[in-house]
Amino acid sequence: MKKLITFVVPCYNSQDYMRVCIESLLRGGDCVEILVINDGSHDDTHDIGKEYEEKYPGTVRLLDQENGGHGEGINHGLLEASGTYFKVVDSDDWLDEEGLPKVLRRLEQCEKRGGIDLMVCNYIYDHKYEPEKNQVINYKNVFPQNGIFGWSQTKPFLPWQYLTLHSCIFRTQMLRDCNLQLPKHVFFEDNLFVYTPLPYIKRICYMNVNLYHYFIGREGQSVSEEGLKKRYDHQLFIAEKIFNCHDTNKILKEEPKLGRYMRHEATFMLALASAFSRLNGSEEADKKRKEMWKAIQVHDKKFALGVLYGSYCLTMNLPGKIGAKFGVACYRLCHKFVAFN
Repeated sequence: MKKLITFVVPCYNSQDYMRVCIESLLRGGDCVEILVINDGSHDDTHDIGKEYEEKYPGTVRLLDQENGGHGEGINHGLLEASGTYFKVVDSDDWLDEEGLPKVLRRLEQCEKRGGIDLMVCNYIYDHKYEPEKNQVINYKNVFPQNGIFGWSQTKPFLPWQYLTLHSCIFRTQMLRDCNLQLPKHVFFEDNLFVYTPLPYIKRICYMNVNLYHYFIGREGQSVSEEGLKKRYDHQLFIAEKIFNCHDTNKILKEEPKLGRYMRHEATFMLALASAFSRLNGSEEADKKRKEMWKAIQVHDKKFALGVLYGSYCLTMNLPGKIGAKFGVACYRLCHKFVAFN
């Protein structure tokens, strides 16, 4: 039986929470494939994955690999996926019990109409231990809510709004066609995962359904403030990769709304990279931040300087100690509106 969708679950020492994730995906029934990617774990992740593989043959597969990081888990999953569509679900997250069947039905309907390259759904910042902080991220202001559409029918994203791993379901073959290959042992590579295929996406569907629960508050989580400060250089690396990934000048001419969105997302990633560097506060972090801004000017100096001096990136890159403090203050102010860690 041809699977409608492959769910890839990268796991590293995930024994304490992966069951909740897998159980939520199993509600999709026979049309789903679940690839549990054990990324060289040192706990019972392999055994739990094996247990589900034996209990649900034909639905769950355990794939062991040497430790290569989250991105290598996605690479492995894309190589092995048999589903028409492809979605990554982190092992500490889960999909909504009511939302999943609705999304699968819509994907089946889209297939009957020739298929789509991207489905976008809402996601929830789920503060499991502080539910009063929960927040739904939707795209009602950007995408039509009925039918299949292209970039020309979209509206502008808000300054803080962008597509994420949590909101996106991709056509598997489309991801393969764009030669997607994520770097090993790098955090925040999910932003590159979403950005790379954008020019290949022609047919889109948006569902105003809360599908993905993005668990916030787990100890040791990469998006905790301590994690962001520690791995600021990973975000610098990914932001530079995103900036250099495509020629947005060309895309702006061919598909103006897509080009504007891609520049918006690249700008947002550069702002995040600068903010994380400023959060770290070390001289080394400040040096690497400046090196990133110099490096991207080699690719497109006009765009890079326009971003640095003509957008909210400026607030994260003001010179001196006062500038650094102001950048951190702006970051904390943003965090009050969207509690993303």
